[in-house]
Amino acid sequence: MGTNHTLRAAVIAALALPLAAQAQDVSNEELLKRLEEQEQKILVLERKLEITDEAATAAKESTAVVSAGPKGFSLRSADSKNTLRLRGTLHLDGRYVEGEDQSLSIDTFQATRVRPTIEGTFGGIYDFKIMPDFGQGRTVIQDAYVAARFNPASVLTVGKFKSPVGLERLQSANDMKWVQRGFPTSLAPNRDIGLQLGGELGGGRFSYQAAFLNGSNDGGSSETFSDADVSDDKEYALRLFVNPFAESDSFAIRGLGIGIAGTYTDQTGNATQPLLPSFRTPGQSQFFRFRQFGTTPGSAAGTIADGERTRIAPQLYYYVGSLGLIGEFTEVEQDVSRVVAIGVRSATVDTYAWQFAASYFLTGEEASFRGFQPKSRFSLADNTWGAFEVVARAQALKVDENAFAAGSRSFADAATAASEAEAWGVGLNWYLNENVKWLLDYERTTFEGGAADGADRPDEDAVQLRLAVGF
Repeated sequence: MGTNHTLRAAVIAALALPLAAQAQDVSNEELLKRLEEQEQKILVLERKLEITDEAATAAKESTAVVSAGPKGFSLRSADSKNTLRLRGTLHLDGRYVEGEDQSLSIDTFQATRVRPTIEGTFGGIYDFKIMPDFGQGRTVIQDAYVAARFNPASVLTVGKFKSPVGLERLQSANDMKWVQRGFPTSLAPNRDIGLQLGGELGGGRFSYQAAFLNGSNDGGSSETFSDADVSDDKEYALRLFVNPFAESDSFAIRGLGIGIAGTYTDQTGNATQPLLPSFRTPGQSQFFRFRQFGTTPGSAAGTIADGERTRIAPQLYYYVGSLGLIGEFTEVEQDVSRVVAIGVRSATVDTYAWQFAASYFLTGEEASFRGFQPKSRFSLADNTWGAFEVVARAQALKVDENAFAAGSRSFADAATAASEAEAWGVGLNWYLNENVKWLLDYERTTFEGGAADGADRPDEDAVQLRLAVGF
């Protein structure tokens, strides 16, 4: 606007000079008339300048800003209140399993995750995310939600999203340290449909999520039921997490996070939807499932969920320098029933799982729960090799004896379902840059039960390789 005022003054001066020169030769009446005419011209010119300035301002405000970088591609308005981002995840895996029960898990290559993602913000408040997945020969919608950020302590999310329970489950697939998540994640729900209220307090030191959901099987998502609800009863989920020393002057304790999560529901399954899980090893062979319904008339009935299901999941992580640690324990109590010759058998089956995992950057990068910044990127021209990280973990999953009691009337067949699986593993991760990495894992799993005549199922050795691309 300063330019406009200067231009106006110049115009007035330019118009006034000839008037001043002629002032001595005309009457006062004629002079006033001419002044009025010139004033009208000035007003017209001033309005034209205002219109030009308004148009320039509007053009500036409506100009979109396009950017591209390691975190994806984005389009945003000049005021940054409206954004559109394109991101993606691609996981290409190879698996080799050695053991006597190779028929339970085949050696294979597969596209495990193929996820283009569209996300953004409207009006500076409403975030949205749409993420389909075309991996493993199927098409599902992993995420589809809108989140209203009223303030940091109050964010309302509606749609399909990750249930706020498992620590490792809540970590982005692009930040996974292992090809397969641990046993506690097998007991925590994955994605579900409903609504959630959450937020952060104390400058991010404390966070919470409280959700009201359709309900998902252990380790499962709502797409198990074609994203349709199968029960009038819903599931309640609550998670509390605290970073008590996030603002401490001591860097040794800043990276400590402690939390607890849980769910509750009361649902009953049926022959079509038993609402019960099965469990797999790190090598992806199934080692436990409840008895299934037969497909022929007169065949034995299977086991169904029949009543309350509660989960409890204490969890923690710790990051200092190049070292990262994650610890989880998840326990599920599930009421089940099964129709047998003498009537209906009912009981509560208690299942728990734990894991302790460590990671360490050999190349000195700073470890964190979400993302990292490499000190170098792979480049033959520059003779740089990126970041290298070693990982190790121990884990176990155990199903209590109530699942196997009563012989042929049991809820699970001890001749095919193991009561416990224990695994330990090591791995090496090579980060070429922020977006591309190779993961190489070796894990050995031992079992209790799961074979004929009460014998233990043979041990399993699994080697897995992943090329992961994420942006």
